[in-house]
Amino acid sequence: MNNKEVSDSIEQLTRTLRLPATRRHYIDFAKDASSANIGYQEYLLRLLQVEYDARNENAVKNRIRRAQFPFKKYLEDLEVDCLPVDAQKKLRMLTSLDFIETGQNVILAGNAGTGKSHMAIGLGIKACREGYKVWYTSVPSLINLLKETRAQQTLRAFENRFLKYDLIIADELGYISFDKEGSELLFSHLSLRAGQKSTIITTNLSFERWDEIFQDPVLTAAMVDRLTHKSYIINMNGNSYRIKETQEWLKKENLA
Repeated sequence: MNNKEVSDSIEQLTRTLRLPATRRHYIDFAKDASSANIGYQEYLLRLLQVEYDARNENAVKNRIRRAQFPFKKYLEDLEVDCLPVDAQKKLRMLTSLDFIETGQNVILAGNAGTGKSHMAIGLGIKACREGYKVWYTSVPSLINLLKETRAQQTLRAFENRFLKYDLIIADELGYISFDKEGSELLFSHLSLRAGQKSTIITTNLSFERWDEIFQDPVLTAAMVDRLTHKSYIINMNGNSYRIKETQEWLKKENLA
């Protein structure tokens, strides 16, 4: 075979076998191998490594995309010194992601603007990077989805998917109260995961105020008991990030 035939065959095979990184790099790597007197095995290893790295990177991107985060927030961007004291103490433990392996919940509870959603999404993105299957939802959106799937008689299929996620982030519990149907659906689905799979919940209400949103003391007590059992509870009461950022922005504007 001449060089053109060889190139065409490699092009076709790499497309058939879905090896795009190999197709992009094999010529340059061959030139490097020739000039540096690199053997066939090392040349092959380099091609396999670049293909593996590309697939791993694409897999991470796909997991992050499927997680449906509303925006990207990274743990590296957290101003740790500005976090509430309890969050500062427990952040290293949370970033190990051991709680996912043990199926434990994390509850970030405190006033608005203290970094709850940032921490939750940051942990979710880190989990995606490390191979875990993650899904983000706000609690009001989750309840609406549960009602829709029940009405469409697809609730069982949704339950099966819901249970397969390694980590679910249920954000913004406490901003909107629920009717009886919504409360019961939320309780039953979060209970399905209790002790098996991890859920991160962010809330602006202390536990004794949860009956304001569930409007049923018995259900509220059962929900708190089920979700907090062997959970990591982080006190997120502190100064608001957003107020601090607004003050800094106003200061810059006045100086401009």
